[in-house]
Amino acid sequence: MTIQTNAFSSYGAIGNREDLTNVIYNISPTQTPFMSSIGKSKAKATKHEWQTDTLASASSTNAQLEGDVVVGTSSTPTVRLSNICQISSKDVVVTGTQESVDKAGRNSEMGYQMAKRSKELKRDMETILCSNQAGALGATGTARKLRGLEAWLRTNTQRETTATSGGTKGKSSTSVNGTTNAATDATHLRALTESLLKKLLAQVYATGGDPSIIMVGPHNKQTISTFTGRSNARTVLNNKNVIQGAADMYASDYGDLKVVPNRFSRERSAIVYDPEFASVAYLRPVFTYDLAKTGDSQRKDLRVEYTLEMRNEGAFGVIADLNTSS
Repeated sequence: MTIQTNAFSSYGAIGNREDLTNVIYNISPTQTPFMSSIGKSKAKATKHEWQTDTLASASSTNAQLEGDVVVGTSSTPTVRLSNICQISSKDVVVTGTQESVDKAGRNSEMGYQMAKRSKELKRDMETILCSNQAGALGATGTARKLRGLEAWLRTNTQRETTATSGGTKGKSSTSVNGTTNAATDATHLRALTESLLKKLLAQVYATGGDPSIIMVGPHNKQTISTFTGRSNARTVLNNKNVIQGAADMYASDYGDLKVVPNRFSRERSAIVYDPEFASVAYLRPVFTYDLAKTGDSQRKDLRVEYTLEMRNEGAFGVIADLNTSS
């Protein structure tokens, strides 16, 4: 076929309007499983402190004489712990012209960019809270840093032989500044196995913990779904066309645990925990303020000051030094 002689086509047209949808598509994930599962609390200083305590070991010889004289048992002081409040922020600068022109997908460029930064800040917080970051007191010219989740874990651990746990748990009646060392990673990685998970859960149970969540990265979430225990499971599905390939709950000897994938925790670590024993302590919850105007532009800053309140790390456990890919 041939085109009609002198037909005016879109190839030569000048005034055709562009076809730009009024929606902006963004695939970047914003779920924050760890931060969403634990509590929120209030910090009142840049060094946030709390106390932990334990009961005396159960005794099988607690038998007393009739009419005996009570001598008095010494009391054990509480353990005083702390963490450092870290400041995280995102800023936006938009020119007056860009705010004024007709835009697709948003009415206000500043509003759109601030909404983006809010999600980015949330992702940053999740990454930092789950990290193996050592705390830092900070100084003039040096930012304060909170002690991340993995840097706390030392009571219940399954690590490779060359790896070490983070700093001290704390001292009786003594404030620990929360800046102790991070854990040392092993150079050799190994597969996550059900045997390792069972050993860790037995450790946590013996300590007194009652975890309800297993947090893993995407690769190790798939690994858990291949555990041999699933071969004996019988699953009833309403739709015969559905292939059951995932395990979202692990039924252990010590209770059921939800298996939660987290894109922002370290893939090399599987962490079991009871969310009751951690919280995000906010010195200053997320807030926005205008920055000084310079030239023909608007400037805003989104900021938060927060720390991880590890109420008792004995309620947590970690299988470290795991494979991060097949």
